[in-house]
Amino acid sequence: MAPLPPVFYHYFCTPLPYTRTLLLQEKIHQLQLAARRSSSHHDILLLLEHRPVYTSGRRQTEQELHAERARLTSIGAEFAVAARGGQLTYHGPGQLVGYPLLDLARTSPPIGIRDYICIMQKMIQSYLLRTHGITHVPSDHTGVFLDAVTKIASIGVQPLEWFGQVVACGLADVKAGCITEAKGKNVRVEDVVPGIVDAFGTLYGRDMVKLYPQNAGELGEAILALEEDALAAGEWLRAPSPN
Repeated sequence: MAPLPPVFYHYFCTPLPYTRTLLLQEKIHQLQLAARRSSSHHDILLLLEHRPVYTSGRRQTEQELHAERARLTSIGAEFAVAARGGQLTYHGPGQLVGYPLLDLARTSPPIGIRDYICIMQKMIQSYLLRTHGITHVPSDHTGVFLDAVTKIASIGVQPLEWFGQVVACGLADVKAGCITEAKGKNVRVEDVVPGIVDAFGTLYGRDMVKLYPQNAGELGEAILALEEDALAAGEWLRAPSPN
């Protein structure tokens, strides 16, 4: 069997607005679909931070969310309805978020969604253990846990004041954890990126190639436009505003 093509990755240095980031992903997906007809499509991994934003799941109704939307925007965060399942959660500066846009049918047999999620969890667990000496504990919930009640999300170097404003992911007995608190040392998001890229390539069996937007055609133009929007948006609140 021929080797799998590389995954191209890009890290955004400036926190991104959530809705515009979704539009970028949709744009990339359309480009991938168009190129797939000639089997020339690329798999992409976007790594980034968001400006402070709370997102709800698609099964939550506007009636359920009306009061929470008003409260959370009043403390200085964006609010968006996401296409995912689950309930309210938070993304913001200090938290590394990864958006893989992968063709799971490249392998034989194709990777199923359950296996894909399992590999993703193992990738994060591997990175945390190898780089920071952090051992996860098993949990019935999806995600990586430091102990029975502490979930370290998406690498989890995020400031936790924002998380305290909601019951994240509907888990009332679970709090957010982070590398900084787990190890008692300051960790910058940009320092996490190389290790995550390496772990991603290892666990998914792919070479990882840095994407240079200026040389990436229409895809690169879309990335550069979003980076310009992020810079134009200016500063963001470092902590929730008191009501």
